[in-house]
Amino acid sequence: MTIAPPPDMPRSSVPTVRALTPALTAGRAVYFDGTCSAKNDVLVEIGPTAIQILSLQHRLLDEWSYPELRRMSAPDGMLRLGRSGETLLARLEIRDPALALAIEHRAETLDRGGVAERRLRRKIVGLSIAAGASLIFTAIFGLPVLANRLVPFVPLTVERKLGEAVDKEIRGVLDIRHLGPAFTCGAGPAELPGRLALDTLVGKLASTAQLPQPLRVDVVRRSEANAIALPGGHIYVYDGLIEKAQTPDELAGVLAHEIGHVAHRDGTRAVLQTAGLSFLFGMMLGDFVGGGAVVIAGRAVLRSSYSRRVETAADAYSVNLMRRSGGDPHALGAILARLVGDKDQGMKLLLDHPETKDRIAAIDAAAAPRATMPLLNPAEWSALKQICSSLPPKGAMPAAGETGLPQ
Repeated sequence: MTIAPPPDMPRSSVPTVRALTPALTAGRAVYFDGTCSAKNDVLVEIGPTAIQILSLQHRLLDEWSYPELRRMSAPDGMLRLGRSGETLLARLEIRDPALALAIEHRAETLDRGGVAERRLRRKIVGLSIAAGASLIFTAIFGLPVLANRLVPFVPLTVERKLGEAVDKEIRGVLDIRHLGPAFTCGAGPAELPGRLALDTLVGKLASTAQLPQPLRVDVVRRSEANAIALPGGHIYVYDGLIEKAQTPDELAGVLAHEIGHVAHRDGTRAVLQTAGLSFLFGMMLGDFVGGGAVVIAGRAVLRSSYSRRVETAADAYSVNLMRRSGGDPHALGAILARLVGDKDQGMKLLLDHPETKDRIAAIDAAAAPRATMPLLNPAEWSALKQICSSLPPKGAMPAAGETGLPQ
């Protein structure tokens, strides 16, 4: 039991810490009842088996037994206590060192001096470092292997939707002049013959390739000599590449190379690898929507930094496809060789491709000499060279340009 103050002494005048008996102590603290954020100045009285939390008007607010006390994280100079098994987030904050010492003396199971808490903190920090290292290791070494195994199981319909999501990001990056629909060439009256010629060229390659999904090839108003393949069979050809190509077969050879990436699903594999990494870090940062993954994946496709093995496979696919289509299988090597020597152009097509000269030699070695016929006649090639000759009206929509077999 506690000893009440003399009748002529108000209880509110109890000193901050006072010894009531050799076994009992009382003092001031701050109490949060767990139902709201309001703090309450209280009096804590220490009994033989429990502490009593009293309002300054001496009303009993709570009683906590010593075995159920648990130390909570707190700044230096404060003992913060809670109750084990408490559903409410009630807590008691004690800054009086004498009162804190008295409670620690009574509560034999309480972590004295915060030793266990500091040990737990070190353990959490160690586990966090280990988890971070594991995440980085998985991202660098595990994701490529996992992506390679997952790609064959990705349905083509899902791949198309993935490509559409990446396409929206890529168009926003490429269309620096904000041309909108006019960014794609071939819609205006003067450009329509070029669009038809492109469809003819792509149709010959697609009918030979026999892909399980349709190809969509668009020419866009970019001055770089480049072409990129997105997941789902969408290929962008830059106007600068058509300008640099001297024959329709040279353009066809680059297109066949990009079709090889589509056939091998390299874009999907790259997106899974890159987006997978962003998803892992996104979960750490609370981004579960995956929007950041699409942004990173789109930029990864633009960089198109495939490995040497992947590029070699796409080159071999181009040589084989050109041979079966009746075109010149040497044409890809010819345009690459010329663009390598064009130092002023700074060929984006080659910037990220490994060992271009070795690739050219491999293409020439694989392309055995044979009689060929250009895949487009002179009139069609001339029209294709003019596919981006004029900007269509503001509201004109580009031609779909979809060819190949249905999905």
